[in-house]
Amino acid sequence: MAAYTTIDDPSAYFKVQLYTGNGSANHAITFDDTDTDMQPDLVWIKNRDATDEHCLFDAQRGATKVLHIEAGAEITDTDTLDSFTSDGFQVDADVKVNTNTEKYVAWCWKESTTSGFDIDLYSGTGSARTEAHGLSAVPHFYVVAKRDGDDSRWVVYHHKNTSAPETDTLQLNTSGATSDNTRWNDTAPTSSVFSLGTDNAVNGTADGGTYVAYLWSEKQGFSKFGSYTGNGNADGTFIYCGFRPAYVFVKKTSATGQWTQWDNKRHPINRGDNTSSGLALNTTAVEATDEVMSLDFLSNGFKMRDNQSDRNGSGTTNIFAAFAEAPFVNSNGVPCNAR
Repeated sequence: MAAYTTIDDPSAYFKVQLYTGNGSANHAITFDDTDTDMQPDLVWIKNRDATDEHCLFDAQRGATKVLHIEAGAEITDTDTLDSFTSDGFQVDADVKVNTNTEKYVAWCWKESTTSGFDIDLYSGTGSARTEAHGLSAVPHFYVVAKRDGDDSRWVVYHHKNTSAPETDTLQLNTSGATSDNTRWNDTAPTSSVFSLGTDNAVNGTADGGTYVAYLWSEKQGFSKFGSYTGNGNADGTFIYCGFRPAYVFVKKTSATGQWTQWDNKRHPINRGDNTSSGLALNTTAVEATDEVMSLDFLSNGFKMRDNQSDRNGSGTTNIFAAFAEAPFVNSNGVPCNAR
């Protein structure tokens, strides 16, 4: 299958960055790849060594405005990420982003119609309605977080969640299975809008009723939002993406299961020792490096290497999101290397 793309350099729109904290203010983190510079619009940081919260910052809400996946409203903390720079970002001394000698990972996206990523801020109305987005394409995956009050549920739409995904949601901050509800007003998104029901988690007025939505549209050779059926075997399911992944998350939808994520900086590709560096999205747990979170990144997708029910149980249904390190075949028809 040809996998031509219009994005020959995925690092212009998505980067994974590892860094070690120094415990001091004004710690500049510069992306260490050798490709295109990128000023990020969304930075997601997790301490790999401590049970600190996941921290999300975006350019629309502004630096120092942090959301935690686990719970709670947006807070302003000038001791966290204080700026987005031309090829990275800067953090201060908060332990969640910069403890001395502790290791961190940051997943970073640039907002762009080319790469299919949009950040939307809006206020709830309490009435079913549509909300405009800027993708100029139908979104395949989006997450809505309430910025105020304690009702931040990180509600997820994924176009492969069920056969009628507009009628169902997942929550990024829980391990729960797919839930049938009307948060998307039982209406599929379009190339210009996504629909909202009346639930306070996505469109209420309580506590101020302000929200942020992160929306992605699939781009061939750069991003993939799909599903697969587990086989319950350590020689696991292969999932075709059309590119060598830089980042993958997986969530079982047919029953309770952790959200698990991997990237190409923490886990060397095809290491061959049946271990991977997995991190749970929905908990504060430290990085796990063992055979129960194993997968391989391949030139055209990824392959599960464990038989755990959260990711590869026999007959289970799972969704995933993946972003590219390199397209399988570039715009000139040249294939990428396997590793």
